[in-house]
Amino acid sequence: MIERPIPQLRGEEKQYYADLKEHRLPYYACTACNAVYARPQEFCPSCGQGVQRRWSAGGGAVYSYTVQERAGHPYFADAVPYTIALVDFDEGFRTLADLTTQDGEPRIGQRVRVEFEDVTDEMTLAHFVAVS
Repeated sequence: MIERPIPQLRGEEKQYYADLKEHRLPYYACTACNAVYARPQEFCPSCGQGVQRRWSAGGGAVYSYTVQERAGHPYFADAVPYTIALVDFDEGFRTLADLTTQDGEPRIGQRVRVEFEDVTDEMTLAHFVAVS
């Protein structure tokens, strides 16, 4: 049996995945210019000032998506085709993850919510589910 690939965590990623483990989706907001970012960082890429970790309510809209016809890893071979989406969250940040829809192909602008999958005792991943 092929094992699921698990990200190897380093640096600020450890805190990000610790938040996912608590079923909270973090994002990062600059304390000076209010720019927001999905991934962990210590300083704002726009102005160089510090950032503050915040938590998303979990709602957003599809910005773009692609349907994967070929698995990127043998573990996912039985899952193809699957959808990967860029989602604009209500708090202003954009992030990427897999997307599940109930009624076929997703639509640009379609509302989604984040859900959490406890992959192992140590690892939780976020993914999107269409809500409209």
